[in-house]
Amino acid sequence: MQIDILTLFPEVFSSIFSSSIIKRAQDKKIATIRLINIRDFGEGKHKNVDDKPYGGGIGMILKVNIIDRAINFAKQTLKEKKCRIILLDPRGKQFDQQIARRLVKYGKIILICGHYEGVDERVKKLADESLSIGPYILTGGEIPASVITETVIRLLPGVLLKPRAIKDESFSKDLFEYPQYTRPRIYKELAVPKILFSGNHAQILAWRQIRQKSVKSPKNVRKD
Repeated sequence: MQIDILTLFPEVFSSIFSSSIIKRAQDKKIATIRLINIRDFGEGKHKNVDDKPYGGGIGMILKVNIIDRAINFAKQTLKEKKCRIILLDPRGKQFDQQIARRLVKYGKIILICGHYEGVDERVKKLADESLSIGPYILTGGEIPASVITETVIRLLPGVLLKPRAIKDESFSKDLFEYPQYTRPRIYKELAVPKILFSGNHAQILAWRQIRQKSVKSPKNVRKD
C-alpha cells in the first residue's frame, strides 16, 4: 500500500513514521508513505497557497487550485492501483475501525491535510470522502493523518508479528478488549483475578468473553 499525505508541515511526521510498527511496515516494503509539501505547488515568488475568504471573515483559506495540483502530482504514481482520496475535515464522517478495514482494500490512499481556517469548500469535490477523528477542532490535519495512517497500516498482512492480535484487540468486533494483567500478582492491595491462575482455559475464555461483552461500544462509556 502507498499512502500519500498532502501537508504544509511534513516535518510533523518525521518521528511518528520512523519508529515502531510504521517503520517496520516501510522497512518490509509492505507500506510506502510519501509526504508531499503543498507549498511546492504554491503561486508566485513566495509560493502562496492561501487567500482571504470571499465575503470576509477571519483567517486564510487554502486554495482549491493549489490542492488540485498536489492531488494530480500524487496521482501520477497510481500505476493501476485502486486509489481513495480523503479530505481530513472536522465535519467529515468520524473515522473508526470499520472504516480502517475498508481502506485496507485500496492500493493507494491520498490524505489531504487542511490548515489555517480550512480549505476551499470545492476541495470536497476533488476528494472521494471526508473523514474526522472526532468532534473537536485541531490546528491542522496532520494528527488525523497520523491516526488514520497507523490504524490502516497495522491491518496490512505481514505488519504485525502476531497476526492474531488484530482479531483479539479492541474494536476488532466492535467490542472493547478484555482486561489484561501481568506481574506483580498483587500491587498495593490490587490483585489479579484468581480465574486467570486457574489453569482452566475454557473458564478463562468464558471470563474474558463476559468481560469483553460488558461494554459493546465506546458509545456506552460513561462521560462523567
